Amino acid sequence: MKSSQEIRAIVQKVIRLEAETILHLSTLVDEQFSDAVQYIYQSKGRLIVTGIGKSANIATKIVATLNSTGQPALFMHAADAIHGDLGMVQQDDTVLCISKSGNTPEIKVLVPLIHNMGNKLIGMTSNKESFLAEHSNYVFHAFAEKEACPNNLAPTTSTTAQLVLGDALAVALLEMRSFTSNDFAKYHPGGSLGKKLYLRVHDLLTQVKPQVNINTTLQDVIIEISSKRLGAAVVLDHTEVVGLVTDGDLRRMLQKTTDLSGITAKNVMTKNPKQIDAHSLASEALSVMKLNNITQLIVMENKEYAGLIHLHDILKEGVF
Repeated sequence: MKSSQEIRAIVQKVIRLEAETILHLSTLVDEQFSDAVQYIYQSKGRLIVTGIGKSANIATKIVATLNSTGQPALFMHAADAIHGDLGMVQQDDTVLCISKSGNTPEIKVLVPLIHNMGNKLIGMTSNKESFLAEHSNYVFHAFAEKEACPNNLAPTTSTTAQLVLGDALAVALLEMRSFTSNDFAKYHPGGSLGKKLYLRVHDLLTQVKPQVNINTTLQDVIIEISSKRLGAAVVLDHTEVVGLVTDGDLRRMLQKTTDLSGITAKNVMTKNPKQIDAHSLASEALSVMKLNNITQLIVMENKEYAGLIHLHDILKEGVF
């Protein structure tokens, strides 16, 4: 049984070893890497990423990152490739083959087949003297001197190096394409991340528009707030927004006086309430609410009152 101190020492050693390996990678990036990025960028085809074992697991993650940042990519398992899946490689595709040793039997069978098809091959390997490196058009040197595993066997440091180079490739292509947050939203429409990028305030509005006139009696203000169930009512002077009455405003007023006769919306409202345009992102509305410590926000469209958005409307959509 290891002590708590010994466990922490093991963890810290692994982290330091992998950090040193990643830092060293930056010194290994050469013209072959940039040439490969240029080739992929100019290519009309997709990037097929292949590997076997743990390298195949890394390949699937790299494919996911590439697709989400605008580079069409497919995963092809190296073992399956030589048993029929090689048919997914089309004429203009580029193949990225990942292998720590670069000398596995499957790789030695697959590489000549890719060349025979006329496709460009990028080899990502820790061994620049390997079969894969020697037979690739471009080489990504994912060097890892030692695995974090005490037996130097379990792929740990080497797969981290592969993952980092895959991220570097994706980001390089992303920046060359001037990939923006709007582009990102197209590929991430689901979940809180996507909604932050595309969900707009008008998407959350309903037909419920709590509103009163500046001369509306307090009783009618309370009825309007209660019936519309948004915790507030917008105060209008004709069509101009002049204030907002919230549940909190009502409670604070009741703490000051019990004589409610003659009190109107004008007497209890908060003047110059915060507003937001209907076409603004819902995430922007959330930021305004957090900054001003409020839970309701008046929505305007074409300078006219369009509705009221509540904090809960945003949170229930998963925008945080």
